[in-house]
Amino acid sequence: MKFLHSMIRVKNLDVTLDFFCNKLGMIEVRRSDSDNGQFTLIFLSASGDIDTAKSNSAPLIELTYNWPKENAEVEDYSNGRNFGHLAFSVDNIYEYCENLIDNGVEILRPPKDGYMAFIKSPDGISIELLQKGERLPETEPWASMQNKGSW
Repeated sequence: MKFLHSMIRVKNLDVTLDFFCNKLGMIEVRRSDSDNGQFTLIFLSASGDIDTAKSNSAPLIELTYNWPKENAEVEDYSNGRNFGHLAFSVDNIYEYCENLIDNGVEILRPPKDGYMAFIKSPDGISIELLQKGERLPETEPWASMQNKGSW
């Protein structure tokens, strides 16, 4: 068995792509539109997996955007927490989190321990960020930051 991808439904494709690509640094690998099914699928790769992702050898995130139906309410995908979370390793969790803050992303569980942080996507999907390798030494302002909301 081989893990292929995780799919999450998104309400606003532009906002979600901005979050995953411009803020998290993921890369769009492929995209397909289904006129008959009225949806768009976009597959994203972590930047460190791009070479293997192009050959379908790396796990991907599949964003599914269902096109709005005429005279219908936008479907509310409120099960973000039920999904669980996506997890990514980063080279320096403090620098990565600081960059996210600089780009308007709220850190819900700061990397107090030099190892783990949580954020959420615009659609409420929890995202765990883990320090690659050993924990970094605890440092301020991270060590004294409080958790916010749910993650």
